[in-house]
Parts: sequence; structure tokens; C-alpha cells
Amino acid sequence: MENSEIKDVLMNALALEEVQVTGDGSHFQVIAVGELFGAMSRVKQQQAIYAPLMEYIADNRIHALSIKAYTPEEWKRDRKLNGF
Repeated sequence: MENSEIKDVLMNALALEEVQVTGDGSHFQVIAVGELFGAMSRVKQQQAIYAPLMEYIADNRIHALSIKAYTPEEWKRDRKLNGF
């Protein structure tokens, strides 16, 4: 599975402002930014990202997925702290 395919699935399924996907075939890292995460616990944030990707996880096109979810404000602050 391509990084761009995962990004497209997430952007189409969720109200996200930004999605970054890195990975190498079946192991991927996702950074998702959207207002919807503000009212969610960390567990709910993870579930929101997993839900549209479940068919790809079930058929092993995605074997491992690391997720970081941010509100736009959290993402702006995190990028500044990490020098992005």
C-alpha cells in the first residue's frame, strides 16, 4: 500500500486539515491534524484513525500503524517545540 493511498482514505473519511504518512510497504506512521480530535480522548482519536483503515489492516496491506493525532493548535505548538 502506498503512503498517498492511506492519506487519501483518511482525508476522504475524516474532517482533517492535514495528514502526513510515512512508511515502507506495510509499516506506516500517520500524523493527523483536525479540530475533531479536540473533544476526543487519546483512545477515541486512535479509533477514529483506525476505523477507515480497518479493511487494509484486515487484509494485511497495513501490518503496523503508528498514529499521532493533533488539533491544529496542538500541531502548531508541537512543530514549534520540535523545530519544524
